[in-house]
Amino acid sequence: MDFDFTEDQQSLRDAVRRWVDKGFPFERRHALARAGGATREVWGELAELGLAGLAIPEAHGGLGFGAVEAMVVNEELGRGLVNAPFTHAALVAPALLAAGPAAVQAHWLPRMATAQALVVLAHQERAARYRLNHVATRAARRGDAWVIDGAKSLVPAGDEADGFIVPARIGGAVDDAAGVGLFLVERGAAAVRGYPTQDGARAAELTLTSAPAALIAEDGLGALEHAIDVGLAGCAAEAVGVMDRYVELTVEYMNTRRQFGVPIAGFQALRHRMADIKMQLELARSMSYFATLKLGEPAPQRRRAVAQARVQLGHSMRFVGQQGVQLHGGIGITDEYQGSHYFKRLTVLETVFGDTLHHLGEVSSRMQDTAGVFA
Repeated sequence: MDFDFTEDQQSLRDAVRRWVDKGFPFERRHALARAGGATREVWGELAELGLAGLAIPEAHGGLGFGAVEAMVVNEELGRGLVNAPFTHAALVAPALLAAGPAAVQAHWLPRMATAQALVVLAHQERAARYRLNHVATRAARRGDAWVIDGAKSLVPAGDEADGFIVPARIGGAVDDAAGVGLFLVERGAAAVRGYPTQDGARAAELTLTSAPAALIAEDGLGALEHAIDVGLAGCAAEAVGVMDRYVELTVEYMNTRRQFGVPIAGFQALRHRMADIKMQLELARSMSYFATLKLGEPAPQRRRAVAQARVQLGHSMRFVGQQGVQLHGGIGITDEYQGSHYFKRLTVLETVFGDTLHHLGEVSSRMQDTAGVFA
């Protein structure tokens, strides 16, 4: 199998890296985080590069690129700690809208491609424990329209978004797989409470009280699962970029920090530890590729592959992050040093779309016929 990137994909990577190096240095990122993490301005700059419409079909003003291009972009944004909701707004939201009627797509996708509208998924609920079928929010018909009542938590960039894609229950019990619809709710119809997150971004709590909504799909759980897998693959690629740069920072620090008159990079025990870190990084990179390449598979194979990748990414993120802090010492947790921000981002990424233990359970539930052997 050929894992080389095409010239177009490499050109895309180079373009994003140049923008990160020139337009989003750590000083700017740090200032944005200290100011509360607002990212709408940054999102507009990404749109000028065409990234807001990366996965949106050309018919709606996007680039129509695929999963590999999204992975390339996410890696570079991860290296630069770009705190804009690229995965949520440019990958997950278009994947969900693809299941919607033509009128809804025509109204939202062209504006999303140019960053005139920011749309994110609002799916997490209290007590759900990452289960996508656990939906207590309710949708009901009122004449020819739909209204929604409920609450959603940890909505990425929620207080900056113009619209929310909301899973809501049309019928059945709270944990039923059937009866989960997908709706689009405009910002003005929801009560939004925003707050900064630990990694320098923003999130929000949503309260929906008889909120008018546009129907995307009445049977939406399958589309939601697919979009979450797209998001998981995107987060995996971002994590690889974060770890890649954090490893570089750690090596630079070890070559600079001196102890007993010599750089600590020369100590054999620390060199062995760096070898372990590098191995975890490459394991994560290979599983990120695996998840991305499996996004086009049928749902059972896709869901298992993405969960497997997410388990490895979870182990790698924790190992690389914690070992990097240890090798830096006290400076590794100071707010002024950029390494601490890479560590925070890895810590937050470990919980996005489900933590490692959740996905370990997902892998286990999908391997009943293989006795623990990946096949």
